[in-house]
Amino acid sequence: MLKSAFLLPALASVLTLGLLSAVHAAPRVITLDVAGMTCITCPVTVKKALSRVDGVTSVEVDFKDQQATVRFDDTQTTVDALTRAITEAGFASTVRAGTAE
Repeated sequence: MLKSAFLLPALASVLTLGLLSAVHAAPRVITLDVAGMTCITCPVTVKKALSRVDGVTSVEVDFKDQQATVRFDDTQTTVDALTRAITEAGFASTVRAGTAE
């Protein structure tokens, strides 16, 4: 009986902390300038590279504007990981001016 008196409040606080950490997880959207896309298949390559990053939920690549818009969970990945994925695919990328990082 005494154990359950301590166990229930402890369990409640663990569950509360778990719920609070989920509140801090924020879906983010960032636009990246992508340099070097010269052909129609380049956006496909960039999209595949970004889609493989854990936490990315959607990717839109615009060949004409040379940019990628990425929706991601900031508890699972970072902007640095996104730009690194693009670099590893053979393109240069930077955060588009005016988008929050």
